[in-house]
Amino acid sequence: MGRHALLGRTLFWTPLRVMLAIGLVFLALGWSTKAPCLQSTGTGPGDQRVANWEHQRAYYELCYSDIVPLYGAELLSQGRFPYKSSWVETDSSGKPQLRYDGQPAVRYMEYPVLTGIYQYAAMAVAKTYTALSKLSVFPVVAEVVVFFDVAAFGLALAWLATIWAAARLAGRRVWDAALVAASPVVIFQIFTNFDALATAFAIAALLAWARRRPTWAGVLFGLGVAAKLYPVLFLGPLLVLGIRVGRVGEVIRTAVTMVATWLVVNLPVMLLFPRGWSEFFRLNTRRGDDMDSLYNVVKSFTGWRGFDPALGFWQPPIVLNTVSAALFVMCCTAIAYVVLTAPRRPRAAQSIFLVVAAFLLTSKVWSPQFSLWLVPLAVLAVPHRRILLAWMTVDAVVWVPRMYYLYAVPNRSLPEQWFTATVLLRDIAVVALCVLVVRQIYRPGEDLVRWGGRLDDPAGGVFDRARDAPPGWLPRWLRPAQSRRPAAAGATPDFAG
Repeated sequence: MGRHALLGRTLFWTPLRVMLAIGLVFLALGWSTKAPCLQSTGTGPGDQRVANWEHQRAYYELCYSDIVPLYGAELLSQGRFPYKSSWVETDSSGKPQLRYDGQPAVRYMEYPVLTGIYQYAAMAVAKTYTALSKLSVFPVVAEVVVFFDVAAFGLALAWLATIWAAARLAGRRVWDAALVAASPVVIFQIFTNFDALATAFAIAALLAWARRRPTWAGVLFGLGVAAKLYPVLFLGPLLVLGIRVGRVGEVIRTAVTMVATWLVVNLPVMLLFPRGWSEFFRLNTRRGDDMDSLYNVVKSFTGWRGFDPALGFWQPPIVLNTVSAALFVMCCTAIAYVVLTAPRRPRAAQSIFLVVAAFLLTSKVWSPQFSLWLVPLAVLAVPHRRILLAWMTVDAVVWVPRMYYLYAVPNRSLPEQWFTATVLLRDIAVVALCVLVVRQIYRPGEDLVRWGGRLDDPAGGVFDRARDAPPGWLPRWLRPAQSRRPAAAGATPDFAG
């Protein structure tokens, strides 16, 4: 919008409402991609019917979703409360498995508390529907299908909230947020898992931060971390930005509120069912390199056996865990250096995007739905719609060779390298986005969000228009470049430092 634009003249179709309508269309497309896996089969009441996944339908129809198998695997179909109930992992023949140390492979709900409770609530609604269908109030539908539909409805609302928050954060470039609504990634991944819950909380928390409400930002961050751990990554960039402008107090208040909120959600389950509560953390330490990870790409093309080639069942890959953590720390250190020393303070969305992208690129697990984390952050950090659309399309297309690689039918499945090649292409696209962000950090005049210096940081909150004021203990080599040069006579810094 230009400085002379007339706003508020339309009666109904505001930019936000148009984007929400676009979001509904893409959410409907997302549901339609899962629809082939939602056909009920069997006879009897809903709790005796199942979704038709015969002959590996989930793969060749591209309709796989974790939500459907989790309903039975995590004992939700039996009405069990997550974290309280356990089961023993079995192999393909149904035989109970033993861990590397000879102990039974006992499993619990593998998700953080808020996501687990969300699944339990969706299960309660599904079982209520089944009870009413037995009374001929509703048509008979497989209970797991009702569970999926209820869960998907909530996830759709969460993504609409993400669109709303992203549009508010976009400032004068409000139409950039249309790519959050119309992202190709949404078509395949919005209903693959429950990540939209955490994404909604995270972007809403960033909006609260932008509106200079650090306490509310902390509450929303805490809820996001209780749903998925990744929103905690937002605090690191905010802290470094706070150090640069001397506004660390607000970041600390947000962090304290986040921890308190997270404890309020987690403490009851933590105290009542400590073993089930800690399953999420145990699972992440013992997982190997996922098929979508960069480590598996290297193994696929080189024949390398990995950092931990001879592990027993569920034995933690110590070397892989160490390498992954070390690489992420190195990336974060480099990003912190860029944020502290850039000639002009980077925008909050740019810094957060770099950290989340670094986490995904160096992590041993990049599940397909994790790409949803990047969508709103990339839209806010990279104001180039065609470039963003190209990356999102590549990321969405990865789903097709992934499914056909898993489709284990001779002469019909794809070779592994077809899949890993598209993963590598996606990773290169994300790295290219990161390079573009760093370039615009060092050349702020090319940043379209800042509109030639007229604006500073729409998502910055207390950082917006703040002058650089690094603390005295910060070494000289970690200060902005211009602060290391003698000031010219009569020169005054701009509002962004």
